[in-house]
Amino acid sequence: MQHKSILITGCSTGIGHACAHGLRSRGWRVFAACRKAEDCARLKTEGFESPLIDYENAETIVSGLAEVLDATGGTLDALFNNGAFAIPGAVEDLPTDALRTIFEANFFGWHDLTRQVIPVMRAQGHGRIVQCSSVLGFITMPWRGAYNATKFALEGLTDTLRLEMRDTDIEVILIEPGPITSDFRANSIKQFERWIDWEASARVEQYRSKLLKRLYSLGQTPDTFELPADAVLHKLVHAIEAPRPRPRYYVTTPTYLMGALRRILPTRALDWVLSRG
Repeated sequence: MQHKSILITGCSTGIGHACAHGLRSRGWRVFAACRKAEDCARLKTEGFESPLIDYENAETIVSGLAEVLDATGGTLDALFNNGAFAIPGAVEDLPTDALRTIFEANFFGWHDLTRQVIPVMRAQGHGRIVQCSSVLGFITMPWRGAYNATKFALEGLTDTLRLEMRDTDIEVILIEPGPITSDFRANSIKQFERWIDWEASARVEQYRSKLLKRLYSLGQTPDTFELPADAVLHKLVHAIEAPRPRPRYYVTTPTYLMGALRRILPTRALDWVLSRG
């Protein structure tokens, strides 16, 4: 296992950081990428090789992957695409430029890096491509339209890629977490304040009574059934080490529950359940 290599993006905190440490302890050579130079520097003090990869900057995707391949002699056993943000707000209040921005970070950059990794894996005759999606990649919830859209797109593209890779030894896998302890909500506040003019919205009272209360209760009201980032690590280990990995892995009780409800409930009944969230 000491010769196995993996590139993980979004390693500054949360899921990426936990998975980088966990896989290194299992003997993997981990390239723990971050989108900010200062975070890469910190990861290097923790003993990682940490290329700079910012999904919103195509040049860093090329240079970061080149750094990895130069270090490994041109091989890469696994890629874990991870690291995304949300822009909370009603769909009618989302500026189109906000959607363009979030798709660049949560979708287009992932696709760019994945396309560049596929020829490497094809040439070496094997590989694992793991995408960190979300329960919000297969169900929707109010106020989460921008994030929902990127994760639904990711799931569709990944499912298609998995079908197309059936004639290769490249496995394509989705991990679908629910609430995980991270800086996700804090980062969401920054995006909300940047993009959403909630005081001019027709839903201003709903913002006051629902969304603002949830957003700004950071650290005081963790999500029900929230799990530490190590919960994702356990599924990632199986995805990249099992001889026959599953196409998708659920993480947290809400993901399992919503997966079951989506199968058994008619659309209007499911809409009623989701509208309560």
